[in-house]
Order: sequence, then C-alpha cells, then structure tokens
Amino acid sequence: MNETQRVAIVTGGSRGIGRETVSRLAADGFAVVVGYAGRAADADAAVDEVTAKGGRAVAVQADVADEQAIATLFDRAEQEFGGVDVVVNAAGVMNDPTPLAEMSLAEFDRIMRTNVRGAFVVSQQAARRVRAGGAIINFSSSVTRLQQPGYAPYGASKGAVDTMTLILARELRGRDITVNAVAPGPTATALFLDGKPQEVIDRLAAAPPLERLGEPTDIAEVVAFLAGPARWVNGQVLYANGGIA
Repeated sequence: MNETQRVAIVTGGSRGIGRETVSRLAADGFAVVVGYAGRAADADAAVDEVTAKGGRAVAVQADVADEQAIATLFDRAEQEFGGVDVVVNAAGVMNDPTPLAEMSLAEFDRIMRTNVRGAFVVSQQAARRVRAGGAIINFSSSVTRLQQPGYAPYGASKGAVDTMTLILARELRGRDITVNAVAPGPTATALFLDGKPQEVIDRLAAAPPLERLGEPTDIAEVVAFLAGPARWVNGQVLYANGGIA
C-alpha cells in the first residue's frame, strides 16, 4: 500500500455527480471509497472504472442517515487504505415539484432524513476521523437562492446543510481541515431530469448566461478544487451554476 496516498470517501458515488466525483478524485491520485445506498451494480462499475485505470477503490453500501452504517463505512476506509483525508457527501434526494400546501409530511420526512440527518451523520464521522490537511465537502443547492416554487422541503434541507457546514468549519479550528459546501444549479443528472417535461428542461437550460445545463463533470471540478489545492477556501458555500444566480 502507498502510505502517502490520500484517501477520499464519496457518498452517493454510484451515479450522477457522485460518480463523476469518484472518477475525478481517482484521476487526481486519491484512493476512493464509493458509498452507495442501493445501486450495487452502479457502485461496482464505478470501482471497475477506477481500477481499470490503475487506481484503487472499493464500494461500500451504507445509508447516510444510519449512524452505525456510516461508522462502518469509515472503518472500511481506514482498514483498506489507512485513513481518511477527504469526505464528499454527495448523497441526496429531491422532491417532485409540489406546492408546500399540498406536500405530504411523509415526503417531507423522506427529504429531511437523507439530506439533513444524512449530512449530519456523515459530517459527524468526518469531523472525528478526517486527518489534518483534509477536507469535508457537503452538497447544497442553488435552490436556496433561487427559491423555486415546489421545492420547499428540498430547499429547506439544503439550507440546513449550509448552516451545518459553516458551523462545522468554525468548530474545527486548529485541525487544518477545511469544510465547505458546493451548491450546483440545474445539472444534467437523473436526479434532476427524471419526471421533468422537455419544455421545463429547456427553460432551465436557457436560464444561465452560459445557456446550458451543468454537467456532472462541471461540479466534480469544483469538488476536486476544494479537495486539493483550495486550502484557503474554508467555511464557504460555492455556487456552481453557470451564473444563474
């Protein structure tokens, strides 16, 4: 084992932005633990892609809201690769556009469990285990600025992530660990595209001055920046949305 190799955990690493982040961090030389909830075949494919290029990766199933499962995920990272340097919490869920007055409490609870409790559980383990010189990167959303109707639970959950992220950055004073959040705008992932009519997708793609949807690679670039050279960026929410807001 390369004792100097940096190690990253990426939750939600089986597809979408998380999957692209796995590939990018591996290309930057990280050994990667691919955390996933239920898509084992996709997680295995992400690992295979890394190892085919000479990198090191393992897939570990874990519900981000389950504290025991996440503790085990971190245990596995330490057992396989010797420690943890970067944690990227890309796992998340989104509600279908629904007015707040019509939203079920069951749907509200589903969003909060994964996006808020999950961010808390992952951040708590990261705060305990990430080595000096490391980084914790949570995922927010540009919905917190855009205030798009129909996304009250999702937007509220990401507002909570912002607050946790900024407070944790200050709580880790003296540890040489940065804590930031990335807030994508509309990005061409299954999470975003599924269930949306084409005219809605086209309208959202035209909104940024760059006149396109973001791609997972665009967001992975921001994560790689925060995971590597961005040592003087700390306690921030970076809006990666092509200038939409």
